[in-house]
Amino acid sequence: MLLQYTWKLFFNSKKAWEEIRDKDCSITRCYLSYLIIIAAIAPISGFFGTTVVGWQIGDGEIVRLSTQSALLIAIIYYFAVLTSVLAISFAIQWMGKTYGSDIPLAQGVKLITYAGTPIMLVGILELYPVLWLNLIVGLLALTYTVYLLYSGVPILFKIPSDKGFLLSSSLVAIGLVTLVSLLGLTAFFWDWGFAPQFV
Repeated sequence: MLLQYTWKLFFNSKKAWEEIRDKDCSITRCYLSYLIIIAAIAPISGFFGTTVVGWQIGDGEIVRLSTQSALLIAIIYYFAVLTSVLAISFAIQWMGKTYGSDIPLAQGVKLITYAGTPIMLVGILELYPVLWLNLIVGLLALTYTVYLLYSGVPILFKIPSDKGFLLSSSLVAIGLVTLVSLLGLTAFFWDWGFAPQFV
């Protein structure tokens, strides 16, 4: 099972990337054996955190979402993660030619899936939605995700470090564009009547 690489990424990322590169992993296998599991952590945690625990700002009242609203948000969140991984993987495949590498789509899926592991794992904190805690730990996870991206690109795609740095920087920019696009879609859906319902 591909979950075996998760812990190696935290303790010996270079060796983990080499093993991931050499592992035969089709897009379907990457999704079914790893991504659909790890991508579900944040939506499920967020569902329970926002409906059962709730959150509080300052000394204000505890705020919770209705079950129906939280479930809809969790489902959309889950599919947004799965779709974003595939979209960024297509961008990797397209950009590979610019950096002198013919990158199969499955390799792009592997990179984004495994580099995104810290961000997806930190989603467990949504069980207890405390803004400052989620922000601090989320920033640490984001930092390690970027590190994994920069260290993994040259190894996974077998390109020189200087080209790997440029490709990784381009991927960070694409990730930011994807995030802004998702935020725009969120505002669009909220305007069309899918705004969160509080209880």
